[in-house]
Amino acid sequence: MKKIIVIMMIVFSTGAFALKPANYKAVYKLNNENTFNGLVHYINANEMQADQLKFLFELTENKMKSALKDNDENKINKVLIFNIGNAKYILSDKQYRKYLAVLNLSVNTDNVEFLTQK
Repeated sequence: MKKIIVIMMIVFSTGAFALKPANYKAVYKLNNENTFNGLVHYINANEMQADQLKFLFELTENKMKSALKDNDENKINKVLIFNIGNAKYILSDKQYRKYLAVLNLSVNTDNVEFLTQK
């Protein structure tokens, strides 16, 4: 548990999860049916976890819309932290690590396409 918190602190302090303006779309893509189904399959989530993730992604999208409307970079980063923090409680450690890897790669690439779509 402490190890994950320390890793997250390092990742956030180095800016690995800092959103680039062009990549806000990555957060919206979580609700895309193909992306969602691919992600659920990749992390091997059960039906209950999938339902909880779907709800989380909808909340995340709504919060992101509000943050972008306010044009507040701090709020935008908090939305991503909200998503990551809540996903941690939904998923097992192994699933969570896979989720972080997919989200990190998707957010930090110029081509906003989730690996789970392929």
